[in-house]
Amino acid sequence: MPASHMNQIIAALPLDRSAAEPLFRQLYGAIKAAILAGSLPPGMQLPPTRDFCRLLGVSRQTVLNAYAQLAAEGYLDGAVGRGTFISAAVPRPVPPAAGAPGLLRPLSARGQGVVTAMRQVAFHRGPLRAFRVGMPRIDHFPFDVWNRLEARRWRRPDHQFGYSDPAGFLPLRELLCVYLKASRGIHCTPQQIVITSGSQQALFLLSTILLAPGDAAWMESPGYRGASGPLRAAGARVFPVPVDAQGLDVAYGVARCPQAKLAYVTPSHQMPLGVSMSLPRRLALLAWAARSKAWVVEDDYDSEYRYAGAPLASLQSLDRDGCVVYVGTLSKVLFPGLRLGYMVAPPALAEALVQAKAVMDRHTAIVPQMALADFIAEGHFGRHVRRTRDSNAQRRDALVRGIARELDEQLTCGPADSGLDLCAYFRGGHDEEAVSRAGLARGIELRPLGHYADPLAGPACIAPPGLLLGFAAIPPAEMAHGLQELGRILRGR
Repeated sequence: MPASHMNQIIAALPLDRSAAEPLFRQLYGAIKAAILAGSLPPGMQLPPTRDFCRLLGVSRQTVLNAYAQLAAEGYLDGAVGRGTFISAAVPRPVPPAAGAPGLLRPLSARGQGVVTAMRQVAFHRGPLRAFRVGMPRIDHFPFDVWNRLEARRWRRPDHQFGYSDPAGFLPLRELLCVYLKASRGIHCTPQQIVITSGSQQALFLLSTILLAPGDAAWMESPGYRGASGPLRAAGARVFPVPVDAQGLDVAYGVARCPQAKLAYVTPSHQMPLGVSMSLPRRLALLAWAARSKAWVVEDDYDSEYRYAGAPLASLQSLDRDGCVVYVGTLSKVLFPGLRLGYMVAPPALAEALVQAKAVMDRHTAIVPQMALADFIAEGHFGRHVRRTRDSNAQRRDALVRGIARELDEQLTCGPADSGLDLCAYFRGGHDEEAVSRAGLARGIELRPLGHYADPLAGPACIAPPGLLLGFAAIPPAEMAHGLQELGRILRGR
């Protein structure tokens, strides 16, 4: 390469003297990029450092530091008195293929299943607004207390700050045993509890290790789409089972898919219809599972928020055959960003889940677990649940009264005795999707009940047209505005 052309390449190397990145790092990156692009080819000799300094207006030390880093990474070769050369070991660049870059090769069938499994799940986007579903009241959380508890743990690091037990922080699991026995009737040992990075990870782990590709799994329809995603990602054949006023229709599942290996249910507060599974249905489900040697995954996602009497006893508390895996989350009772959940497994399954958890991410972040253990032990958790339950009940009452006052001729409410959301059915003939789109155009979120139906489900597994309306996180003024806008939409104004 002619010296004049070499000088042009060097003089054109991009350096920004106003940037925070040191000049030698910028020079290192620019030379490296030129080598990989082929404009500085293998075997070519670089000019002496003094010439480099003159062309770029930098100090000799800057050039020496950049050369040293490039040599350490194998891009340059050189010796005193011989000069500095682009390493001959650097391969010449291959021209890119025509067209837009794509995958090197197609995803595996399993990978494609994982990627597409959650495609139909709706995620929260943008600022909070009426009537966002599944959101707790975050401004009620005592973040000052939480910050103090975390800071105290950070100030006293110990051996727990190394790699920890994949099952989770033992004091937290011990406290959860006490709490679950008192609140949900669950009898378990700390060895049966596995702390997860949210309940979504628990569902993925269970789907992965309990089901083989092609195994059938019952799924409530309408139901939580975030649970059908992990099932499909595991290669399971999801079989929709309808839900009525008594919960999952067990007889329907037994008659049409008796060979299922797993059933996913939300018995305390069905998502999204809000019904509770009746005792006869619970007993029938457990009898089928014991008879068929099938697993039952009980997702108890918001049982803390029951507004009429004490929380219902869990399905797990009725299990005598080791069929039920109880899944809980702290996203609804604390704050979603915490990403802490847990499983209570039958003793025979617990160790396998711990090993699977270790494969996935070794263990969940330890300091939030420590802070949560302190939060529970010092009584903050119980106080927060009671305070938030009262706040949620007030907002639930405001929504029910507002619907009765503003929209009684348009909507009829489903069960409203628990949870963070209210199911409301259309009295007249409205198109759910059209109503939802109109709501977004007016600045409100309206989740159609049809969103929760399995796309392959028959008519028996589809709820009547309606909406799921979140209330727990919505301030009264925003709720009133949302009801006014919803009224205008439904009345065609």
